[in-house]
Amino acid sequence: MSGGRTLGLIVNPVAGLGGRVGLKGSDGTDIQRQALALGALPEAQRRAREALEALQPSRDELVLFTYPGEMGEDAAREAGCEPRVIGAITRGATTSRDTRQAALAMQRLGVDLLLFAGGDGTARDIYTAVGEEQPVLGIPAGVKIHSAVFGTSPASAGEVAVRYLRGGLSLREGEVLDIDEEAYRQGILSARLYGVLCVPYWRGLVQGAKAQSGPGDEAAQRGLARRIVANMDPDCLYIIGPGTTTRALASELGLGKTLLGVDVVLGGKLVAADANESQLLALIEGWEARIIVTPIGGQGFVFGRGNQQIGPRVIARVGPDRIIVVSTPGKLHRLGGAPLRVDSGDRALDNRLSGYIRVITGYGDDAVYRLTS
Repeated sequence: MSGGRTLGLIVNPVAGLGGRVGLKGSDGTDIQRQALALGALPEAQRRAREALEALQPSRDELVLFTYPGEMGEDAAREAGCEPRVIGAITRGATTSRDTRQAALAMQRLGVDLLLFAGGDGTARDIYTAVGEEQPVLGIPAGVKIHSAVFGTSPASAGEVAVRYLRGGLSLREGEVLDIDEEAYRQGILSARLYGVLCVPYWRGLVQGAKAQSGPGDEAAQRGLARRIVANMDPDCLYIIGPGTTTRALASELGLGKTLLGVDVVLGGKLVAADANESQLLALIEGWEARIIVTPIGGQGFVFGRGNQQIGPRVIARVGPDRIIVVSTPGKLHRLGGAPLRVDSGDRALDNRLSGYIRVITGYGDDAVYRLTS
C-alpha cells in the first residue's frame, strides 16, 4: 500500500449480543441488559480482531484510525496494530450516537476505507452519518445481517479491505436494509431499504442482500416437508431453524412454528419453541439429535445469519454429520452459482463443515452443493 493508505475502524461493542440468547437483535439498552442477564457474551471485539489479522502483512504501510476502547482501540491492539485513537467515549455505555459521531469524524479525516463491526443497525447508523460517497465495508458481527455491505465472514472482510486499499478492487452500491426488531421478535419480518453505501466488491467475499422467497417455492416446500416428516426418527430430537421452508415442515407435522426462531421437536411433538443456545444445549443432553436448517435467501448462509442460537457448541454436540439442509430449487437457483456458506463464529468448525453436502430440495429430489466458510 503505497502512500500511507488510511483505514478507519469502528466497533459496535454490543453488536450480536442478542443472537445466542434468542433475542433476534441487540438494538436498545433494555434488550442489551436482557441479553447480558441471559448470559450473552459480546462477539464484536473478537470478530473485529479476526478481520484485522488479515491486515498484518501490510500494517506498516497503513495508517489505522479508530475510536477509544471497546469501539475499536481494544480490538486493534489485540490484533497487533498501533492505531491512532480519536474521539472520546464512556466505556460500557456507548450508543448509536457514538457510532454516528465516529463515522463522521473518520470521514472528515478522509480515510480511504471505513471498516465497521456490527449488523444492520450499525450499517444504518454509518449510512446516516456518511451517506453514499464514503467507501465502507462491514465486518459481520450482528444478529441481523441482511444488508449487502458486509464481508461473508470477518476474515473475508479483512481480505477485501487489504485488496481494496492496494487498488485492486472497484466499488459498488450495497443496499442498507434494516428491520423493525420489535415486530421481528413477534415473528413479523418487515424489512426496509434505508439507502446504499459505497462498498468494495470482491465476488464471493462480499455478501448480497437477503432475498425473499420466489414464486413456486411453496409447492417445493410442501414436498420436501413431506419427505422429512416421513423419515423422522420418533426417538430423535430435531432442532428446526428459522424460515418459511422449515415452517412448512412444522405445518406438515400439524405444529405451529416460530418463523424467526429455533424450535425443537420430539416424536412429532413440539418440546421447545423459540429456544436459545443454552436451552438447546440442555435439551440435547443425553439425546440423539439432528439439526434442520435452510439457507438464507440471496445469501446462502446455512449458519451464522439469523440462527445464531444454533451456535458452534450446539453444532459440535449434535455432530456435523447430523445436519439436514433443506432448500427449494428456486432458492438455490437465485444464488446464481454461488456456494452455500457457514459463518458460525468458530473458524475451525466452519472449516470442518466445508465441502460438498446434500441438500434436500423436494419429495424425491436432492442437490449436491458446495458449502464454504
